[in-house]
Amino acid sequence: MKALTFHGKSDIRCESVPDPKIEDPRDAIIKVTACAICGSDLHIFDGVVPEMHSGDVLGHETMGEVVEVGSETKKLKVGDRVVVPFTISCGECFFCQRGYFSACERTNRDQTKAEKLWGHSPAGLFGYSHLLGGYAGGQAEYLRVPHADVGPIKVPSQLRDDQVLFLSDIFPTGYMAAEFCDIKPGDVIAIWGCGPVGQFAIRSAFLLGAERVIAIDKVPERLSLAKAAGAETLDYSKVDVYDAIQSLTKGRGADACIDAVGTEPDPTASIDSMIDRAKVATFLGTDQPHVLRQAIHCCRNFGTVSIVGVYAGFLDKVPLGSAMNRGLTFRMAQTPVQRYLPRLLERIESGEIDPSFVVTHRGSLEDGPELYKTFRDRKDGCVKVVLTP
Repeated sequence: MKALTFHGKSDIRCESVPDPKIEDPRDAIIKVTACAICGSDLHIFDGVVPEMHSGDVLGHETMGEVVEVGSETKKLKVGDRVVVPFTISCGECFFCQRGYFSACERTNRDQTKAEKLWGHSPAGLFGYSHLLGGYAGGQAEYLRVPHADVGPIKVPSQLRDDQVLFLSDIFPTGYMAAEFCDIKPGDVIAIWGCGPVGQFAIRSAFLLGAERVIAIDKVPERLSLAKAAGAETLDYSKVDVYDAIQSLTKGRGADACIDAVGTEPDPTASIDSMIDRAKVATFLGTDQPHVLRQAIHCCRNFGTVSIVGVYAGFLDKVPLGSAMNRGLTFRMAQTPVQRYLPRLLERIESGEIDPSFVVTHRGSLEDGPELYKTFRDRKDGCVKVVLTP
């Protein structure tokens, strides 16, 4: 089959790889009808994700049609149309039983490596390094889905692929980011990053009752999408974000702040972001937490900082003293997608939200390597890429 594979920094190829096969009786094989390039895939493209091996199949936002099931797969049958969460979860362990599917104790085949870096291992993920199981991803013609009775959700035929595809990751992630804020009537939510996850966080914050959303970015197309959703926008290249949020909130700060950027912010955004980039380039640091620092300073006393941007290692000069002395709450996670799927599918079916609004670019798998570059460089107004094998 054709698939997008990793061969080093900035080297993504569309090439022929072996078809997936049933390896466990709880597996299913799906024929991919749509997949997407995620912002977190760009961390792989930029070479900052450890334990990527040459030839690894990429992608964790995938949907398609079931074409084969293992003998112990009971909930799916051939012909079912499904969206596949990026988290691989057994459904039976301590964490899965509590709804924390992204912390599954059984699915990371490389958990020893993860434990050395993080202390404990999260779940295995599709297409995202040999720190997280080394599973082949879904930017391909076919995908093997382990624990198929736990992950995929069946979707109705009347909804288009681009309306439900993002249930695999970015819609639940943006929704979780807003849910973490414990939004009350009248709340002001500030969101850093108006990429795909940030766009869903904006809309989710309004769905959950926020009175105002302040969206921070500098890319015109992203800011336009945020404004279309009702957000007040700040171009960080033109204003001092802290001063602007202080002014917009009458000196109190935002009730909650969402970091939807993570480890690779714009290195030209500020002096500290330039220093962060230099440290990473010279192996004196692993991550660039400029946005997190700013979110902490912009959050009101006893407010919440919600972190859904990807971080991988150790963060330098995070103002924990500010957070402690002012009573901030931190919420963060790799999204336990399965716990959000039924309610978010209902919101799509009811017409409350049409997730396809975020799609700006489409192509085939053969177009994938070039579209990775387009997405990374934000060319041609690129906000989100959907591929059709």
